[in-house]
Amino acid sequence: MGEVTPSPRMGGVTPPLRTAIKQMLKTITSEQMSMIDANTEKLGIPRLVLMENAGAAVARYVIQNTTAKSVCVIAGPGNNGGDAFVAARHLSLHGIFVCLVFAGAPEKIRTPEASANWQIIKNLRNNLEISVITDVQSVNDLDDIIRKSDVIVDGMFGTGLKGDLREPYLSIVKRINDSGRQVIAVDAPTGVNPTTGEVHGTAVKAHVTVTFHKMKTGLSKAGKFCGKITVENIGIPYEAEIGI
Repeated sequence: MGEVTPSPRMGGVTPPLRTAIKQMLKTITSEQMSMIDANTEKLGIPRLVLMENAGAAVARYVIQNTTAKSVCVIAGPGNNGGDAFVAARHLSLHGIFVCLVFAGAPEKIRTPEASANWQIIKNLRNNLEISVITDVQSVNDLDDIIRKSDVIVDGMFGTGLKGDLREPYLSIVKRINDSGRQVIAVDAPTGVNPTTGEVHGTAVKAHVTVTFHKMKTGLSKAGKFCGKITVENIGIPYEAEIGI
């Protein structure tokens, strides 16, 4: 990626960058999003910052578009779960009671960014309680949590899902879909391939999907599961898309 030097004659944007901006993709695949994340990091913006911005965007959507007093946030072991940890923290700081449900084994959290936010959320107590689901039997604990919640935030799997869902995620998805609660998905509903729109066996039926940076190519093909789709800016610069 070449260095871009601001030009005062072009309003701070050089001709090559101006051309690149015009050619930017309207929709992107999961693979392209991964490349954009990597480019953003090379530009000096840590992935942890992108996760903070993404989670804050989800929390902001809940705060501005619902009247929820209590929210069940269900997080998985990857970066989608990391976004959910951040969302849970911001919601609790806003005075909304949060039941954070971690679906998986904490020692198997997949990325340093998600792990960092898990360590942070574990230290907090105000307006927050945490449960861990590791198997099908413990999914029963979700029933009471959902009953006490006005909104469910699905942050189990997003762009990183590979293959069909397995237990305990299958049972959790069924509980979410049978809940009667408003469901807001983080980046993509769990079970939906954001690139193709394919459903991995089953999927969360969200009322709203809050996706990040750009629309993903498959989400519009999975409208039954995505509901309303909103695209949130998480601070990725134009330069991160050059060459994608």
